[in-house]
Amino acid sequence: MDSPMILPVILAGGSGERLWPLSRTAYPKQFLTLLGADNSLFQTTIQRLPTDSKFLAPLIVCHEEYRFIVAEQLRQVNRSSSGIILEPHAKNTAPAIALAAQWAQTHHPDSILLVLPADHLIEDTALFISTVQQATAVVSQPDLVTFGIKITKPETGYGYIEVGEDHKVVRFIEKPNLAIAQTFMNNSAYLWNSGMFMFTPKAFLDELLQYQPDIMADCEYAVAECKQDLDFIRPTLPKYKQCRSLSIDYAVMEHTQKAKVFTLENPWSDIGNWQAVWEQAAKDNMGNCISGDVVTYNSSNCLIDSRERLVTTINVHDLVIIETSDAILIANKNQSQDLKFIVTELKSRNHLAATEHRRVMRPWGWYDSVSKGPGFQVKLISVQPGKSLSLQTHQYRSEHWVVVKGTAKIVRDTEVFILRENESTFIPVGVKHQLSNFGTEDLGIIEVQSGSYLGEDDIVRYADEHGRATVSTVENA
Repeated sequence: MDSPMILPVILAGGSGERLWPLSRTAYPKQFLTLLGADNSLFQTTIQRLPTDSKFLAPLIVCHEEYRFIVAEQLRQVNRSSSGIILEPHAKNTAPAIALAAQWAQTHHPDSILLVLPADHLIEDTALFISTVQQATAVVSQPDLVTFGIKITKPETGYGYIEVGEDHKVVRFIEKPNLAIAQTFMNNSAYLWNSGMFMFTPKAFLDELLQYQPDIMADCEYAVAECKQDLDFIRPTLPKYKQCRSLSIDYAVMEHTQKAKVFTLENPWSDIGNWQAVWEQAAKDNMGNCISGDVVTYNSSNCLIDSRERLVTTINVHDLVIIETSDAILIANKNQSQDLKFIVTELKSRNHLAATEHRRVMRPWGWYDSVSKGPGFQVKLISVQPGKSLSLQTHQYRSEHWVVVKGTAKIVRDTEVFILRENESTFIPVGVKHQLSNFGTEDLGIIEVQSGSYLGEDDIVRYADEHGRATVSTVENA
């Protein structure tokens, strides 16, 4: 009898605030390139998966705001998916996995789900896949497998698992203090809790029904009434909105009698803070991990990442210095877990940098707000070849476009015309308009906005190739 197919489920919905200012709610860490890598953590997770006959294309679960980032990053590495489930609300891992299991129960009922966070660093892919394949023999029974990581240091930022005979879970342990973590390190019965799982859709849903029947019911209805738009799977909103937010550990794994553990020997990190990034990164002879335009003198054991400007250091040690277009972080590397207090304070001030970058990703490319003042805003807009912005109007602002790179197709009211480099046009308030990349290279536009209100919600869409809903213009801006 053939072994069941493995359906990877990639959880890509985390907000990743522990790596601020690079990671923000609108563009969290799983989509960032770190450690000098060419690909993001999400893309690396996807590329870790075989494309042979034993593995189905992965099923992605993410917040609906990340749908175009996920689709674009899949395109960049030339990988497909079995579908992209869009959570209308972030509800933690138990409901996210329940959505995936419900969908798989209908489309791949005989599969084994391999649940993977999108933001982990796992070295030695061959060893990882070998361990996964060994675990399938257990998963073919009605067991829920979790993967434990061999402890290499007394880590207080991870949860732990106590393991008994025959791979059985004795208990899950919350993040311990240092003294307890040190005792765990010297005892082979304890492993780090990786947050990775394997089980059949039915096995997980049976346990969810037993221990959290309300979550089971909400997710079952949300998937049964879901809508599919190309690769996007949209659970119905009302039921999922009322669903309780709960982790898979609290919801199922800490209650079930069917939990088993397989040990991953791989070097592993969840890249949970800047200290972890420094530990995993290549370093120079002074122990510095440096990225971007950086010059140091007599500085050691620092993590320095420059994205926009020259960064220089003199006689500093054990620092994290992260420079972006709109924020700079300077912190003691060994205290970077306290970054949460900065993010909390920024949110209390409603500071945009708490959640968004100055450069904002869109399904057609991106824009960067390079200057802003009373009544005006200047943006640099980049549109990918063949892509278009929506056909739209604005109630409160006019726009002046100057092409600085590529060839643009312009719709302005009843006119349709082409603009090339150093050519421009004006879009008055209330005029229906659309911008498209008519060429084979990225289109660069300087957009100068002027008006009494310049918010992104001042827009009415009449047509959109990316499937975004019409947005009503603001009424009382």
